Amino acid sequence: MKNPSQQSTARRLIGYALDYKFKIIGALLILCVAVGAELGGPYITKTIIDKHLAPAGGGDIGAILGLLGLYMGLLLLASLGNFTQSYLLQSTALQIIKNMRMDLMRHIQRIPLKYFDNTPIGQIVSRIANDTEAVRDLFMSFMATFVVSFVQLTGIFIALFILDVRLALFCLLLPPLFAVIMVVHLKYSKVFITIMRARLSDMNAMINESIVVMPIIQAFRRENVTLDEFEVLNKDRYVNQVKQFRVFSLSSRNIVGTIGSLVTAAVIWYFGRESLVATISFGVFYAFIDYLGRIFQPIIGIFDQLTNAQRAFVSAEKVFTIMDMEGAEVEKKGTVARPQGIVKFDNVTFGYKEGEPVLKGISFEARKGETIALVGHTGSGKSSIINLLLGFYEPGSGEISVDGRDITTYSKQALRKHMGIVLQDPYLFAGDIKFNVSLYNDEITLEQVKRALSDVGAAPFVEQLPQGYDEPVVERGSTLSSGQRQLISFARALAFDPSILILDEATASIDSETEGLIQQALGVVSAGRTTLIIAHRLSTIREADQILVLHRGEIVERGNHEALMALQGRYFKMYQLQKGESVSAI
Repeated sequence: MKNPSQQSTARRLIGYALDYKFKIIGALLILCVAVGAELGGPYITKTIIDKHLAPAGGGDIGAILGLLGLYMGLLLLASLGNFTQSYLLQSTALQIIKNMRMDLMRHIQRIPLKYFDNTPIGQIVSRIANDTEAVRDLFMSFMATFVVSFVQLTGIFIALFILDVRLALFCLLLPPLFAVIMVVHLKYSKVFITIMRARLSDMNAMINESIVVMPIIQAFRRENVTLDEFEVLNKDRYVNQVKQFRVFSLSSRNIVGTIGSLVTAAVIWYFGRESLVATISFGVFYAFIDYLGRIFQPIIGIFDQLTNAQRAFVSAEKVFTIMDMEGAEVEKKGTVARPQGIVKFDNVTFGYKEGEPVLKGISFEARKGETIALVGHTGSGKSSIINLLLGFYEPGSGEISVDGRDITTYSKQALRKHMGIVLQDPYLFAGDIKFNVSLYNDEITLEQVKRALSDVGAAPFVEQLPQGYDEPVVERGSTLSSGQRQLISFARALAFDPSILILDEATASIDSETEGLIQQALGVVSAGRTTLIIAHRLSTIREADQILVLHRGEIVERGNHEALMALQGRYFKMYQLQKGESVSAI
């Protein structure tokens, strides 16, 4: 008996198929015609033998030729019908998977960032790519093998009953017998298939991580350790795959072939005994053996596809597990007016895990056009404040507002429409320079792209590239320096003309010369904008209107640079430490 999750998975898979019910019904009707044409052949042969060849004196040559012509016509009709139904069913399966893959991709856009924080990228890629492809095999196996085989078996048994009722009743014992074997096969192989899919997902995650951090692996000579870790996963998958193949070998073609041989021998013995008393014609004997031989081909086809179908069912459960996660709908941006940019945190508390707050009673206000700097050691809560402001997470308590309106009342798209962000590790997409600035936003013209690059000081190096603004950018922008990538990401934020600009440690990977360019550009673009800066280099925030010093999730000091230096507290010590390191380095 299926458990509720299996019933739910089967029901949802059927739901996807019902979108194309008329196409599937049409294909099945064509299939019935094709099967009927195929199964008419042995009966025509039986008629030729019994009515035209067996009687003394021979038969009517014209009638024989007519029956042979009918036989050839049925073969042609069956061939055309099989091609048509196969094309319809398999193209339908592809359309179903296309829809499922898009539904999965849409839902991933809705899932909160917390899921991505705790899930390896490779596993998510495996769900979208590998598991949906496995589900495709399920639909194609089911519709191209299971359904076809069921229709063929139905037609064969109808023909058997027409020929000999008693022997046909005996042959009816075969389907329940094979069904029991299939149940046993599925029961034991699912354990191994589940482990195999899990290990494949783990290997994808590890491969993805290894490629991303390959410089670190090589620099710290971790190649052999990484290979050993991968070998453990690979070997576990191999061991379970061998076990699954063992179950398949014992319960598929071998047992079907053995049972088929025994049943055929029993039928031959039965007809041989009947022929001694002349109660059976040779034509019926030939037709019955022909139809009997055809019983086992659909059953073998089902067994051959059982593993694929079960693997696909396991994959479908994983896909639907993601699609069942709670997510927020991606709303349209709407017509929310451009905010002034007044940001206020009022006694905000937040934690990524229940009972482990990373922010405790955070309160501050950034007025229009002000620059607010957040400083503190790693883990003090700086990035968490930005994540809350962008609506990536919801505060546990307290309120965050923009222009006096609680940000939870905005749609996420409307909230972020007038925010620009530059991260410490700038990400560039595969495309060209101008695309990485405009991101295909129709409202941003090429002139605006050039102006944004010019404002951040990136225009000189871009124009020196072989293709200028059309210069191709490979994935992650690895052909550009970190400073160049950072300048392009600055230009991207500025091109969208945000009212709130967020710099998340954006100058941490910039050299001193590039930092000077960015500082100069910020003086221009921050005018009229509220700017929040997370800074490691305290020298970059000397001109900030307000500096918030965080320690263990709380604001322990606040004020401008001069006020905090005069206080000689935590900020003073941090600044002196950095200044000292700079001096010693020189």
